[in-house]
Amino acid sequence: MNRKKFLLSSLTLIAGTKLSFAGGGKTVAAPAIRFGIVTDLHYADRTPNGSRYYRESLTKLSECVELMNEQRVNFLIELGDFKDQNIQPDEGETLRFLETIEAKFRQFKGPVYHVLGNHDMDSISKEQFLSKIHNSGFSKARGHYSFNAAHHHFVVLDANYTREGIGYDRGNFDWKDCHIPEEQLKWLEEDLREHHQPTVVFIHQQLDGPAFEGDHSRYCPDNADKVRAILERSGKVLVVFQGHYHDGGYNIIDGIPYYTLKAVIEGEGDQNNSYAIVEIGKDREIAIRGYRRAVSKTRLKS
Repeated sequence: MNRKKFLLSSLTLIAGTKLSFAGGGKTVAAPAIRFGIVTDLHYADRTPNGSRYYRESLTKLSECVELMNEQRVNFLIELGDFKDQNIQPDEGETLRFLETIEAKFRQFKGPVYHVLGNHDMDSISKEQFLSKIHNSGFSKARGHYSFNAAHHHFVVLDANYTREGIGYDRGNFDWKDCHIPEEQLKWLEEDLREHHQPTVVFIHQQLDGPAFEGDHSRYCPDNADKVRAILERSGKVLVVFQGHYHDGGYNIIDGIPYYTLKAVIEGEGDQNNSYAIVEIGKDREIAIRGYRRAVSKTRLKS
């Protein structure tokens, strides 16, 4: 890691066995788990379009993976819209974009996980996307699934369906029409009943629509309220991590924090990168250490 990046990480993440949280002067024991999050890379080998710098996502992810390896986090997860397509979509070319960014992601020396985003099914099918990625511990990648790590439970949701329950496929979708099918909601309820560990939820689209004004609901599944109700009833969910809305955000609804990570794709140069390390302490206190444009949050507690 070069000096500039080292100074950045030193300012953002306090390394060692003790963590001192800003503002409270409180020192707590080393976290029970630390994991990395990154989202909305939209990687494609194409020219920029407005604020989106598609090619640069490869080098931005390289910086993220390098730091996650150095910090030895428990796992690394990307929150959707992993890749994109060219101006004139081509299936074979899109699959090559996916293979390229997946190869970079797999340079993380630990478990890796994916969340499906709408752009992941632009000029290819969901099955094609899943066949090219790897979720650690699974022989075949899935759209929604759960896993355990360091005495915590993690749930990944897939909202890439129309309100009629039809899965996104080869660009045949409207990103503003997203929905979590009833079958997946039942799976979620059962999964939360069966697992008693403190739980973290990952999803691409946003679940915290009521915290915004205006037309923000287009970033949310049309049945986000049902999902939130399931999470709240379980009494186990510590925090929800989201992507999709490139500007990022943070809200608390009925005691559950919803953190939306800023997108990697937005802006030219390393300074416009965005990724974070999440630390959960044995007391269930959460610290989000943001890098580059990513926003830090400390002393979160559901």
